[in-house]
Amino acid sequence: MIPRELLGTARIPDGDELQLFRHDGDFVILLGRNELMNSRMSGSEEALATMTCERMRNEAPHLLIGGYGMGFTLRAALATLGQGARVTVAELVPEIIDWARGPMAALTAGCLDDPRVDLVTGDVATLIAKGRGRYHAILLDVDNGPDGLTRADNDQIYSGHGLAAAKAALKPGGTLAIWSAAPDERFARRLRHAGFNVEEVIVRARKGKGARHVIWFAAAP
Repeated sequence: MIPRELLGTARIPDGDELQLFRHDGDFVILLGRNELMNSRMSGSEEALATMTCERMRNEAPHLLIGGYGMGFTLRAALATLGQGARVTVAELVPEIIDWARGPMAALTAGCLDDPRVDLVTGDVATLIAKGRGRYHAILLDVDNGPDGLTRADNDQIYSGHGLAAAKAALKPGGTLAIWSAAPDERFARRLRHAGFNVEEVIVRARKGKGARHVIWFAAAP
């Protein structure tokens, strides 16, 4: 059996530790014993981008992506969007970006240096709060979804107040797209209560196979 190689650690703001491992050519990010990301499991994160882009009609949209992760959503968005698009990426943990430019540089494939990309090290909630009417779409892959693992503060993004802020940050007809590791009927009701038109889509973790994840596409009026 090939052992895991520890490549780096990072503290998230509440003090918990992330660990980056390489195993047989793949990368894994763990929080304790919980696997947050795996480079073999890109299907649903890519779908978050491609299916959001399918729902947009603007030829030069401005997207906000909350959570870089391993970059699957960003790379899929860049491959789909035209040269006139803008993509703002908010990543809370600086080491995630260090890993993307370091041991995972081949996986990153230069996406962070794309001229359409504006990388912000910080909390996506701050950008949402400041972004009234700014974005055609907001894509959130933060923690494991509404029922998160890493930060209690992430609950605020998915609260009624957080959803109202996201709605205000969208242009008319914009889309809030939210990735989750599991269904959450209470959260789906919260989206509807916030005034969104909600579509819930089941996607597979590994391009047609693997675990079933959920994406909510919440359209602003």
